[in-house]
Amino acid sequence: MFISPAYAQSGAASPDMSFMFVMLAFMAIFYFLVLRPQQARANEHRDMINKVRRGDTVVTSGGFVGKVSRVTDNSDEIEIELADTLKVRVVKSTLIDVRSKSEPVKDDGKAKS
Repeated sequence: MFISPAYAQSGAASPDMSFMFVMLAFMAIFYFLVLRPQQARANEHRDMINKVRRGDTVVTSGGFVGKVSRVTDNSDEIEIELADTLKVRVVKSTLIDVRSKSEPVKDDGKAKS
């Protein structure tokens, strides 16, 4: 026909440079928009978990909100007080959030004016 058989065979064997450039651009965009921010959030979460101290209010992955009553440096477990008579041990990696880093103000029932 109009295309010689030799030209048709040599065209399919070599990869197109523009296609490779587009694929490289997509990989770079994926890295900067997805992977890099996800790694940054994971590092912030790991730092937050490592800085948990006694008295902090935390939220677990199960949805429990409690006050940290004991933290040991050589263990990956902490003790959380969920109620006055209920203390549970949880693994640090199950913490989702640290809500407050300070002791709550005690209310003495008197209104200030």
